[in-house]
Amino acid sequence: MTEERPSPSGVERVIPQATVTRLATYLRVLSILADEGVLIVSSEELATAAGVGSAKLRKDLSFLGPNGVRGVGYDVARLRAKIESALGLDRGHRVVLAGVGNLGQALAGYGGFARRGFTMVGLFDRDPARVGTDVDGLTVRHVDELDKACRELEATIGVIATPDDAVHAVAQKLVAGGVECILSFSPMVLDVPEHVEVRRVDLAVEMQVLSFNSSRNVSEPAGVAVPTVVTAPRPQPVSPPPLTSTARLGRSHGPRIAGNPSPVNSSTRNGSVIAP
Repeated sequence: MTEERPSPSGVERVIPQATVTRLATYLRVLSILADEGVLIVSSEELATAAGVGSAKLRKDLSFLGPNGVRGVGYDVARLRAKIESALGLDRGHRVVLAGVGNLGQALAGYGGFARRGFTMVGLFDRDPARVGTDVDGLTVRHVDELDKACRELEATIGVIATPDDAVHAVAQKLVAGGVECILSFSPMVLDVPEHVEVRRVDLAVEMQVLSFNSSRNVSEPAGVAVPTVVTAPRPQPVSPPPLTSTARLGRSHGPRIAGNPSPVNSSTRNGSVIAP
């Protein structure tokens, strides 16, 4: 999926999905810098913190229009606001979550969502032991109310963290409730209308990829040919390593960030793979 943004000439510019993913990474770094009181950041510092090359960063940011001043750098607050607008975060999102087990409770209690424009507004489950309980200030409601509640709560994103046998029914309720963006933590492929955007996060698949990569890194005996495997380019992760000071952005002789760990596997309904 790509996103179209207006260019200075008035012609819509298509932003590649990989660039959209990296913009989220840049936004997180900029948020950390803003919290530290940093006003200006160079492309080299921002690229290092995001785990990309400075040339790629400048190309990504070019989709947003003119940015930065040569020899000076980027205005942190201004660039942050432009990326938030490009990602649609300036209007905010209201999130409902179905499945309040261990994973669901962890997601409901994660404070990082609110700081990035996502407000958890409803929790749902089918377990009588969970319905009616309080989780991080929200009362768990029965999943049978999900479609009606989505409209009442004006939900824009639905998260599915239920067992696989309930995934399809929950997805249908989300669609019936007008939700057009679904994040599912199940490997099940959802049958939803074309206008509904679906992301799937499959932890097992990512661990299998890690296992494969680990096995290839083991030294092979001399003379043994290692089969060549052609894979699609790995997407950039959304979340870079935590930054605690501007020294880690290259402002001092402290440690420099060499890269980021791979995110868990996430895919759209059409098979493209991006970070969650």
